[in-house]
Amino acid sequence: MAAKKAEQALVDQWRDILALHARTQCELDRELHQHGLCASDFEVLDVLADGPARGGSDGGSSYRVQEISERVHLSQSALSRLIARLEKDGLVERCMCPEDRRGVRVALTAKGRTLHGEVLPVQRAVLTRMLAVARTPLN
Repeated sequence: MAAKKAEQALVDQWRDILALHARTQCELDRELHQHGLCASDFEVLDVLADGPARGGSDGGSSYRVQEISERVHLSQSALSRLIARLEKDGLVERCMCPEDRRGVRVALTAKGRTLHGEVLPVQRAVLTRMLAVARTPLN
């Protein structure tokens, strides 16, 4: 009986985590939509903004697509479509990878860096608000 209760508590905890993620993702999408982005768009911009300086035309950071996919939770094909959309919007640029000419690097453009800076406080405020609720005991 105790093992069954412990197992159910584990499953309940997992479902709480999933519910918090879903609520937070929806809130991020709602807030970022005003800036023409969704949560996944912002995650890619955020990864690129935080990277080491190498390869961007503005001297900023760049990552190989594979490196980005390791940091955001999207399939390779979904990430490729997202990057293509961000590139079309002038927020990122793709260039050949100098160390492996088969690879592609992605970097923020000046426009992408500016937009990231504008929406960063919005994203952080949503995370602060949503995760504070998660830390508040229910009793």
